[in-house]
Amino acid sequence: MQTIAFGERRKQMVTISPGTTRVGWIGTGRMGAALVRRLLAAGYDVAVCNRTRAKAEELGADGATVVDRPVDLADRDVVFSMVSASADLREVTSGTGGLFTDDASAPAVLIDSSTVSAEASAAVRIEAAKRGTQLLAAPVSGNPKVVSSGKLTLAVSGPRAVFDQVEPLLTPLGRAVTYVGDDEVARLVKIAHNVFLGVVIQSLSEITVLAEKGGVSRAAFLEFLNQSVMGSVFSQYKTPALVNLDFTPTFTMPLLRKDFDLGLAAARELEAPMPVASATAQLIAEAIGAGRVEQDFAVLIEEQARRSGLTLKPEDADVTDGLDGDTDA
Repeated sequence: MQTIAFGERRKQMVTISPGTTRVGWIGTGRMGAALVRRLLAAGYDVAVCNRTRAKAEELGADGATVVDRPVDLADRDVVFSMVSASADLREVTSGTGGLFTDDASAPAVLIDSSTVSAEASAAVRIEAAKRGTQLLAAPVSGNPKVVSSGKLTLAVSGPRAVFDQVEPLLTPLGRAVTYVGDDEVARLVKIAHNVFLGVVIQSLSEITVLAEKGGVSRAAFLEFLNQSVMGSVFSQYKTPALVNLDFTPTFTMPLLRKDFDLGLAAARELEAPMPVASATAQLIAEAIGAGRVEQDFAVLIEEQARRSGLTLKPEDADVTDGLDGDTDA
């Protein structure tokens, strides 16, 4: 068990354990809901809030308490937030009914798992400090199925002592929690990760289309690739989408473009040329211009096929994403 010292405005002590720690969660979309379920399964008392209350109410059947506003979570020991954009994070923390708008109480720690800019994160950190709340930036890698399989990973930055204290609360969320440094550096880690994600899916689309134009089925090519030293958890995971053209969204093109914008802005600021990422950003913009906004970002394979004069058809092959059969761990 670990003990957290509350900020200057809250002098109590709280022990991180399922029996005593009261957790709040802001943002119960697909990812947020999946992560809340893992905390509930680990025995934690969790209260949830979502802009669309109906999404939060689905977690009531799993044992979560549903509240109407982020400020209703201010008396919780630790609060997580997972929202879509920088403006949303500022709204749920300092906007009307935000987490930090109750002068009488504030959580000891806010753990934010949104993918937002370092500037937005730093602004929220300042607001948190005014309430005696410590902020950890904790973006994640994965999607709801990855969460359910226990393979989610987290990159965390902020005060090391606070990380050490709340790590027992983070470990039930996935298979690996990595402390990456002070302040907002976890934001850069996640943005770099997502830029790589886009570059890899574009490259994977290009070589798969090349193989198919040469007469090789996508299923056969990707089976070979996945068994080679070039295969990866990601290439395996995206194989069903690329082979059977099931683009049920796990991560959409507009969200990917947002992260490329953040990544390329960071590259300019840090004078780090990213020619491959820059080219990929143009292809993502082209796909969005063609109306590819609701499907999974793996739909880039169809855009690549179109440019190559090839019309793809689902192969209806029995392929695995590599997550089937895994249990929560």
